[in-house]
Amino acid sequence: MIFNGVTSSCFPSSTGLGASFDVDLAYKVGQALADECRAKGEYKFRFASIHADRSHILLAPTVNTQRSPLGGRSFESFSEDPNLNGLIAAAYINGVQSKGVSATIKHYVANDQEFERFSISSDVSERALREIYLKPFQLALKHADPWALMSSYNRVNGLHVSEDKRLLDDILRKEWGFKGMIMSDWIGVYSTAESIKAGLDLEMPGPTVMRGRAVDRALIAQKLFPSDIDARVRKILELLQKALASGIPFDAPEEGVDTPELRQLLRTAAADSVVLLKNDKNVLPLKLDESVKKIAVIGPNAKFAMTSGGGSARLLESWTVSPLEGIKEWVKGAGNSAEVNYTIGVTSHKYLPLLSSLTFQEDGTPGSVLEFWNEKPAKDFMDLNPDMSANIASPAWGCTTKVTNIMLLDGVDASKVDPSCYIRYTTTFIPDESGDWELGLSVSGTGNFFIDDKLLVDLSTDPPPGNIYVGMGTAEVSNIAKGLKAGQKYRVEIRVSNIEMVKKGLPFAFWGGLRFGGIKVVEKEEAFHEAVDLAKGSDGVPDKLLFSSWESEGFDRDDLELPGLTNRLVSEILQANPKTIVVNQSGSAVTMPWIDEASTVLQAFYGGNELGNGLADVISGKVNPSAKLSLTFPGFVRQPTATDSMKRLEDVPSYPSYGGKGQEPGKILYNEGIFVGYRGYQIKNLAPMFPFGHGLSYSKFDYSGLKCTPISSEGNFTISFTITNSSQVDGREVAQVYVHQPQASLPRPVREMKGFIKVTLKAGEGKEVKVDLDREALGYYDERRMCWVAEMGKFEVSVGASSEDIKLKGTTELGESLTWTGL
Repeated sequence: MIFNGVTSSCFPSSTGLGASFDVDLAYKVGQALADECRAKGEYKFRFASIHADRSHILLAPTVNTQRSPLGGRSFESFSEDPNLNGLIAAAYINGVQSKGVSATIKHYVANDQEFERFSISSDVSERALREIYLKPFQLALKHADPWALMSSYNRVNGLHVSEDKRLLDDILRKEWGFKGMIMSDWIGVYSTAESIKAGLDLEMPGPTVMRGRAVDRALIAQKLFPSDIDARVRKILELLQKALASGIPFDAPEEGVDTPELRQLLRTAAADSVVLLKNDKNVLPLKLDESVKKIAVIGPNAKFAMTSGGGSARLLESWTVSPLEGIKEWVKGAGNSAEVNYTIGVTSHKYLPLLSSLTFQEDGTPGSVLEFWNEKPAKDFMDLNPDMSANIASPAWGCTTKVTNIMLLDGVDASKVDPSCYIRYTTTFIPDESGDWELGLSVSGTGNFFIDDKLLVDLSTDPPPGNIYVGMGTAEVSNIAKGLKAGQKYRVEIRVSNIEMVKKGLPFAFWGGLRFGGIKVVEKEEAFHEAVDLAKGSDGVPDKLLFSSWESEGFDRDDLELPGLTNRLVSEILQANPKTIVVNQSGSAVTMPWIDEASTVLQAFYGGNELGNGLADVISGKVNPSAKLSLTFPGFVRQPTATDSMKRLEDVPSYPSYGGKGQEPGKILYNEGIFVGYRGYQIKNLAPMFPFGHGLSYSKFDYSGLKCTPISSEGNFTISFTITNSSQVDGREVAQVYVHQPQASLPRPVREMKGFIKVTLKAGEGKEVKVDLDREALGYYDERRMCWVAEMGKFEVSVGASSEDIKLKGTTELGESLTWTGL
């Protein structure tokens, strides 16, 4: 449920789960998510049929290839590598469905940017489509059996996927043997007869727009026949049979899940998604001995838990642990008396931080009150004058809420409230710091913001358009409330009209929304000096950089830079205290112009409920980091010379044909072909800042004894080698197997990861491990013959700790060429 739903568990973002390289963990996360689904009941309000399905159907996982780190939804997919993407997805799906809940693999296919996402045509060669973008879906179907699949919004080579028979029927069903139900993305159906004939079973959401009565007319015109309808209905009924067999009730109360086992899994997943990028001076793990007197935690949002990127991936978490809370709890639990001090340093938000924790009802209960009217409740309700008529009408319906970001797609009594409604939001705002506060508002439709009966923000007079609520909201407009006192009560009233949005035409029932945020105004130079001074006098300095508001469904990033003055802050803190531990939290790659100055860097991704504890576990050494980057991190050189590798956005293989840049109108050209991610850097001999698969440990691992069996006539072979933990610290290592064919009819990547294994080793322990591979590791897609081909000849096999850190090399040989279609 999007509004006022029961709280749920938030696991690490998919890039973090992908970075774990841990199929067992992905399976357990899938099982836990299934438990959450089973706890959800049916809702009595509008959209009941949709959200009740979420009890039986999980709308995940996303396996779109991370073509560019600029993608607004990059954090929702597992990797830039199709093999890692598909195999983690398969384990996740198997975990979900092991408990009778359907997984929905999405968004099929080439849905890799948010710019013009409903209309853009992803123009991609057949070879790249097969080897890069379809491959994770193919692997997930091969190693799991998802009961549902979601088509994407976009076109592929000119035709919308939701009406593309070749993609939905010829490839997915006939070639790959998919037996499940195909649903559309929300409002992702643009035709009636075409989508039905193509194989799209279910239009989402309801009530239908492109089907229903439109189908009657298509039947009369014989554009459709009853057999076409039967085929679509059959798939829906087959999924319904599985839902009935699951034992999940259709009309149960909605409940949450909170057990010690779940809390531990969330904490484990958070820690296992943290990548140790640098530890040059062995600052980590940070030991709390008597010499540690002060620890500074510096950076925007370190005292807030940024659990996920934005958009439909967001949820109301059952609990959260911020980095500051996690570090304080670790210090307290260790029995150390060290001071843990915090300062913001800089602000880096795109939208003002939400104020849910600082809002209260009149009786002191956390939260606020919402009232709804179908007609203007008073003549001057939407006027800029704060004094409304005393004869305000009684509301048609009302409720309370604990959040200050309210998207009313559900949770409203549709029998009493129309989408063309008026809304009043009232709460008591109690600042936690004295000073001037910047308070801001964005709404769907028009609105005004009053504090203590004084107009602060006017969004009723020509409101600027914005990106919130998937483009249906205004931009955030803010103003300064001067001289607020910590602990003092301030009455906030926000009035909203959703009528203008309804007039524009809504794709589904939507009662509007509002987002209320704020932050104490901080003088930039003063904050800088405070942060630097704090760093100078501290023994341990975790420096946290968070910016989830910059990564969200609905828009793509403009660049790879950390926002605002963050880079300057990091550089100055590193100069003040070289032992600073820099922790970057982002859903995908960012540049780090200070990287050479930093000895200790962690990449945390979005860590879910337990991100603070998971991070503290890694910093303290309670957990030995074992994650590896699931995508390449390009870098940046401030003043590059002619001999420098240009480590910047221009190095990303999809540059400049991405988003709204470098494209023909209405289409985006996938000019890089199969050379996506690390494949593109290697073919151009460009060294990224951190390569795909990179990640350090507190242990040291040695590789030896590579053996490659001959390739069988069916394309099967085994790679074996020994990994030894030559340190005094127990740890886990992710070994990656890359394959290359030196002599081939078509250009092949320098290396392609075709297998991986995660090994747990005690100090001094060695293990021989095996990775079984098949023809998938050998083949390329031949567009001329429309089939997969593995050419006879020698294949180079490389085993490494990353795509660039190759430890062992060997060869094997295929005696006769193979061709095949299907799985």
